[in-house]
Amino acid sequence: MRFASAFASVLCLACLSSAPAIAQDAGAAAPPTPAPPAASELPPVEVIQKKAAPTPKAAQKKSAPKKKQVAAPAPQPPPVAPVQAPPSTIAGTGGMDSGTVNMSPLSGSEVPISQYPAAVGRASQDDIAKFKDASVPEVLQNTVPGVILSDAQGNAYQRTLQYRGFDSSPLNGDAQGLAVYQNGVRINESFGDIVNWDFLPDNAIAGISILGANPVYGLNALGGAIGITMRDGFNFQGVEIDGRAGSFGHAQGSVAAGARSGNWGAFIAGEYIQDDGFRDFSPAEIKRMYGDIGVKGDGAEFHLNITQANNFVGVTAAAPEQLLDLNWRNTFTSPQTTDNDMTMLSLNGSVKATDTLTFSGVAYHRWFKQRHADGNIAEAVQCSTDPNNLCWEEEDEEVRDQNDNPVLIADLAAQGLAPEDLGSIDRTSQDARSWGVALQGVERTPLFGLPNQFLMGASYDHGDVKYGANSELGYFLPKFVVSSFDDPIYMTEPDDVSPRALATTNDYVGIYVSNTTELTKELALTLGGRWNYAHIGLKNEAFEPGFEDDGVTPLVDSLTGDHEFYRFNPMIGATYQLAPGLTLYGSYAEANRAPTAAELACADPDQPCLIESFLTADPPLQQVVSHTFELGLRGNLAAWQDGSRLQWTAGLFRTENTDDIITIASESNGRGYFKNAGDTLRQGVELGMIYQQRWWSTYANYAFVDATFLTANIIGSPDNPSADHALCDPSVTDPEAGCIQVNPGDTIPGVPRHRFKAGLDVWVTKEWTVGGDVVAASSQYFFGDEGNDQPQLGGYAKVDIRTAYNVTENIQIYGMVDNLFDSRYGLFGNFFNSEAAENAANAGGLDGAALFDGQPNRTITPAPPVAAYGGIKVRY
Repeated sequence: MRFASAFASVLCLACLSSAPAIAQDAGAAAPPTPAPPAASELPPVEVIQKKAAPTPKAAQKKSAPKKKQVAAPAPQPPPVAPVQAPPSTIAGTGGMDSGTVNMSPLSGSEVPISQYPAAVGRASQDDIAKFKDASVPEVLQNTVPGVILSDAQGNAYQRTLQYRGFDSSPLNGDAQGLAVYQNGVRINESFGDIVNWDFLPDNAIAGISILGANPVYGLNALGGAIGITMRDGFNFQGVEIDGRAGSFGHAQGSVAAGARSGNWGAFIAGEYIQDDGFRDFSPAEIKRMYGDIGVKGDGAEFHLNITQANNFVGVTAAAPEQLLDLNWRNTFTSPQTTDNDMTMLSLNGSVKATDTLTFSGVAYHRWFKQRHADGNIAEAVQCSTDPNNLCWEEEDEEVRDQNDNPVLIADLAAQGLAPEDLGSIDRTSQDARSWGVALQGVERTPLFGLPNQFLMGASYDHGDVKYGANSELGYFLPKFVVSSFDDPIYMTEPDDVSPRALATTNDYVGIYVSNTTELTKELALTLGGRWNYAHIGLKNEAFEPGFEDDGVTPLVDSLTGDHEFYRFNPMIGATYQLAPGLTLYGSYAEANRAPTAAELACADPDQPCLIESFLTADPPLQQVVSHTFELGLRGNLAAWQDGSRLQWTAGLFRTENTDDIITIASESNGRGYFKNAGDTLRQGVELGMIYQQRWWSTYANYAFVDATFLTANIIGSPDNPSADHALCDPSVTDPEAGCIQVNPGDTIPGVPRHRFKAGLDVWVTKEWTVGGDVVAASSQYFFGDEGNDQPQLGGYAKVDIRTAYNVTENIQIYGMVDNLFDSRYGLFGNFFNSEAAENAANAGGLDGAALFDGQPNRTITPAPPVAAYGGIKVRY
């Protein structure tokens, strides 16, 4: 109801628009050919402007190209039907309407891309409209060389974006290495720094930038930062309605409306998506909206906006290869569901105090609520000390219920169940409230007569989180579904499954400076840095009313603690224009990531925790510090007389992390803990190009990412076939526990070394366009194989095709086919306990021995098979 009312109240503002028009996207109109720049000008590195080609005379009179006006009528095509160049798709030249990049999360800090001393990747609303992907990560996978997707959860709306081997993920327990901002607001969630990409309506995004190392972007910017700019009533006017349907019960509707009246502007966008998923138990229902009201006057502009989402996602995770060989739809242990509810209000603005001084700022308040349920195998056995009772894994760890009574074998037998038939339903709950403010000033007074930009700013972010977890005993049905007992049994002992409840607070403070000076017309120097302070407090609490529990009192009382981290991170970089349209850049930067409350609360190997619950005692973890070198070239050959254009980028990067934090599996099924694992390295090469003619356009991106451990370690990995109990610490007495040796130079799991993307778009007529893309990645090691002892998860290549036809200036029909050749591959892999899986299969009516006995114990998350979609878009 809250979602619908907010949507309706702002939508009516669209009637203020008095000039209906089409905001062009891929396939919507014939493109122009940009005029070549004057010989004395540096050819622009930004997006190719989409407007009709001027006559030579007009081009000479024009001092600068005008920005695209979304309210203008579609341009008349030239005598021959031209090709509309698709949005730029290489790092450093991507498709936003501005050739600048922010030196900080806030607006007003822009410098030309040619003066930014690190890599820049871009995606625009046109890219989103063209690729029509499910989320921001999928768009960036196509447009940025270093980006690839991983999928530990098995749902297109919960995928992990990986850039240069660093993750930005919605998965609790995944080490987050990218800072993400929406209109200047840091949207990494308070408890685990996760990013819920499914909260952002695609039709509300104006543009996305992904930047190489820059400490000004604050905590978590180890591998870089992502800035998302939203639409408003000043950059979009009109109404845009889109509806599509297709494979696996997919149905989607979206609407966006923008209007401007004098100094006021308003914008509203909303999306509803229903998808049954291609796997069993994998539906998704996505409801999300964004609204903005803005006002601008002489030298000042302010925006009040709201983001809301209420999403349900069926998470199906990785499944044994043997099950997927039987049917690509099969899942391994259910239920696995996630309910997310989020509302964020933010106010941002800027004031031009003088001709050279601009102040800008943002304030926000964010509410986030999550409920997660996860069915798992319960490694339950008959107690050796008392054969009448049920024990957990070890024969002397007695299972007790919420009334502190032992679970009796006889009671299970009366229901036709044995210990090996049992499973668990592990539930977690997160209720978070966060707020913050950031302010900065940008001064552009020349320094010693040289063009100069100096910025200084500060930010404060605060978060309060109520977090809880419990485990319910259940039993297996067919298809590895765990069912509750009629009288639910919530386990309070042993410690591995005892209830957890935690209240956390985090306070993050940052003070930053950056200065860019044009020492000559060709050379620009950037100096900067940021001081970060983080305080994380943890307090053990009883479950709060409203949590899905039965009144169980948490038994773990070793969670309370306070942790402080602080560091100054410097940056130095330079750019040099070697020739018109050719820029050399280089930089060195440091960044840090403080351990999250989630990691601090799960750092004790003696008390491992569910990956989704984390909570045990909290031995201290050290903060992670990255040291990044970048060197590269950006090239842009302006349009020639025949309308063609070439843009390209080539770069090297090297990031060394000290005290990196990794997740280590426990011998308890589905549990683990966090540990500082010494130093790690991520280094590589990024290449990208786009070439366009009047009838067609093509792009290609390639990245080589070498991610390795630099420090020797012995870590637990009990399900890895190469694990050896003799390697474990002598204090580990469980004979089934196994450890692996990690040596310097071993590859970090889950990071494919090679990633390649390419695409082609052709105009068949001035109304009809066809195109296609290929995304390919090389093999990667399974999680749990940090020692690189087992065969790798195979690489893959998938081909997507699309077409669009403009029925009129206002109506477009389109279609696309994903994974055209039905390639079968995995996006994530780890190991499972064969004996426990065999028992669960038997309990569900399968022959567990025939499935798993003596077979490889690998699980993968299967990628979606071939799927087709079609839709219609109306704009006015």
